[in-house]
Amino acid sequence: MEKMDYKKEYKNLYLPKTDPMTIDVPSMNFIMVSGKGNPNEENGEYSKSVELLYALSFTIKMSKMGKAKPPGYFEYVVPPLEGLWWMEDGKEEINYLEKDNFCWISMIRQPEFVTREVFLWACEEIKRKKQLDTGAARFEALKEGLCVQCMHIGPFHDEPETILKMEQYMIALNLKNDINNLRRHHEIYLSDPRKCHVSRMKTVIRIPVR
Repeated sequence: MEKMDYKKEYKNLYLPKTDPMTIDVPSMNFIMVSGKGNPNEENGEYSKSVELLYALSFTIKMSKMGKAKPPGYFEYVVPPLEGLWWMEDGKEEINYLEKDNFCWISMIRQPEFVTREVFLWACEEIKRKKQLDTGAARFEALKEGLCVQCMHIGPFHDEPETILKMEQYMIALNLKNDINNLRRHHEIYLSDPRKCHVSRMKTVIRIPVR
């Protein structure tokens, strides 16, 4: 049986063009970890949150091997890492030169069969097998609604160029940037920086609008 690959099945969510587009993003379930600080800090809060997210996600993926296989389980590819970003000072615009002031929610989408009970089981497995503290992780639904999104190709610090293009698109369609305390700047990471040259990295940028 072919594995469910969310990137291929939902290309409108994960594989937009390099020209901006509007999209109505439905509700999805995620494992999330919140934090703040420079994501590039070695062994910092961000890297630890990503480690925890992948540990939980792969524990759930491999649950098929034991007695805890969840009802409705199907074969799938673990969806990509995503992040919601804002500045600690509350400013709407992301300042890429002040990474120490970043606030973020790192998250990985979970298949439809994953429930809170499955998530809590995975937390217990991680504590037992890897002695990882799972207290920072949570299982939560996110419905973003109307957004503008675009594929950014290149290093993260060049994102303002893509965001400018998105803002011009919003103006043309009479849409307003709706980033606030509930709706955040959203990124989806499709490339592994360890395996991909920085000039070819693909990142989906998504901005809520009204």
